[in-house]
Amino acid sequence: MQFLARRLCHRSLYKRVTGCHSYSTAGIFDAGQPTALSHPELLKEGEITHGITSDEYISRRKRLLELLPKNSFAIIAAGSVKMMTDVVPYPFRQDADFLYLTGCQQPGGIAVLGHDIGLCMFMPEATLHDVTWEGNTAGVNEALEIFKANQAFPISKLRQKLPGIIGESSALFHNVKTGTGSYMDLEPFQKAVDKGNVKDLSAYTHELRWVKSPAELNLMREASSIGCQALLRTMFDSRTYPHEGMMAAKVEYECKMRGAQRMAFNPVVGGGTNGSVVHYSRNDRRVNSGELVLMDIGCEFHGYVSDMTRTWPPYGRFSPAHAELYELILETNKECIELCKPGVSISEIHEYSVHKLHKGLTKFGILKNKASSYRLYHQLNPTNIGHYLGMDVHDCSTISNDRPLKPGVVITIEPGIYIPSSFDGPERYQGVGIRIEDEVLITDTGYEVLTGSLPKEISHIETLLNDYFPQTTSDSISSASS
Repeated sequence: MQFLARRLCHRSLYKRVTGCHSYSTAGIFDAGQPTALSHPELLKEGEITHGITSDEYISRRKRLLELLPKNSFAIIAAGSVKMMTDVVPYPFRQDADFLYLTGCQQPGGIAVLGHDIGLCMFMPEATLHDVTWEGNTAGVNEALEIFKANQAFPISKLRQKLPGIIGESSALFHNVKTGTGSYMDLEPFQKAVDKGNVKDLSAYTHELRWVKSPAELNLMREASSIGCQALLRTMFDSRTYPHEGMMAAKVEYECKMRGAQRMAFNPVVGGGTNGSVVHYSRNDRRVNSGELVLMDIGCEFHGYVSDMTRTWPPYGRFSPAHAELYELILETNKECIELCKPGVSISEIHEYSVHKLHKGLTKFGILKNKASSYRLYHQLNPTNIGHYLGMDVHDCSTISNDRPLKPGVVITIEPGIYIPSSFDGPERYQGVGIRIEDEVLITDTGYEVLTGSLPKEISHIETLLNDYFPQTTSDSISSASS
């Protein structure tokens, strides 16, 4: 009741100052992000973000404090708005560590976490101009009531309050990649840097984020399901619209229509020779008959991302040479997934994939059986077999790939071969890129493939594509996509 009273008081003051009415309905204050009161269809009572309760956020902060040395504290900066032009911002995405620890999805704040002070949040102060042009944002009251901070102050108090906290501590940790001058320019901070007392917080936050909670896994399963459905629809329509840009637009549309907030990264849609470029991004070419398209996509669902790749012939049939290479990649994908279990590391799985693919490429005559063939192999596949997945695409980057996997860790398994047109080898394999990527959750007894609903067998892909367009002629396809 105190919270609602404060909100009504705030709204009354806002109306007196501005002479206008808020656009929110039923007297519910707009906190700048969804709440259980403003978006009951999205959040349940007790949740700060979709699927994640305030108790879980509090538990995360408690576990971080247990990891931090005594008499130390952490500064976690929110992400900042990045501008496309002088007045046009890029879509905002919150810093993963700030979101993981607070649940706040808005830019500009600073969170301080310490053994004695708990969570102290410094919140942006919205002006009338800000509210008019960009809408309401969370302030001090929201930090206390919604994000469950122990203390909260306007951001203007940061330079007054933070120096004392720094001076009383023996070590300071912060999210280096998102750090801002609002606190890094402070003299006490610079003195701590000079003494070697400032360190990167990610070594601790990544440790916490590496093993997912049941609530996090539910969000990751949903992100994977959305991505699988979207990519499958795009595969169906690729024969009608065999253009990289159209496929990129299609998969983004399908993801967002199913509830994703954004894409996890710009879709990789490599048609023909572009498939041999590992992180191809131009997406500006038509895919011709007889060519493959390699499509690597992922979407974000309430802070958690998916990441998957499929390679297929938009016109319905794999050529014999493409089928040979594809089956090698598929066998490697399946066998590497079978290796996924607690106690095994990504590095061990990677070594297995290298030997498997090297042997296959040597059999096809792509690699020669010489001592230098492994060096040449790494030119055709410079990637790792996989990476950790979670709030970021390459999640928990401070965790070594040599670490034995645990239940609750999510990784990708993504063998691939990328043969440029200039490669000195059999002509039928030149200019071909093939990758098959799945998401794998490590369980107590082995694994769960989160992308298992997305077809990858040649027979399944060809049946789907050709049964979907049984009467389509190449002429009608060309006219439809021209």
